[in-house]
Amino acid sequence: MKSLLAIKDLRTEFTTYAGKVSALNNVTFSIDYGEAVGIVGESGSGKSVAMLSVMRLLADNGRVSGGEITFDGKNLREISEKEMQALRGNEIGMIFQDPMTSLNPVFTIGNQLMEAILIHNKISKSSAAKKQLMY
Repeated sequence: MKSLLAIKDLRTEFTTYAGKVSALNNVTFSIDYGEAVGIVGESGSGKSVAMLSVMRLLADNGRVSGGEITFDGKNLREISEKEMQALRGNEIGMIFQDPMTSLNPVFTIGNQLMEAILIHNKISKSSAAKKQLMY
């Protein structure tokens, strides 16, 4: 069985005033369908950079310099930005650790999932409510 997400030898670097900084070196892991995985590590160990690399949301000075990122059989390093935008929020998503962009404690998680579904799909609120229950 193929993995839902497979990362092999991922390398990510940032260009700074002092030159190139290697943030990730040969990161490899996979997540199977139906599997829940937690990525833990010290602050600055590359957890967020790894996921931002997968989502292709790195800052302008960052780039994936090597390795493979495959999601549901699609090579995320080779698809167009338009194809990537269609995947983001619809098939793959990220909850950011920044308090200003993460889940809002005033609203239920269900409502926040439904909001994302409505943004990425042309469906009614009742259909979105049913779909969010699947998550």
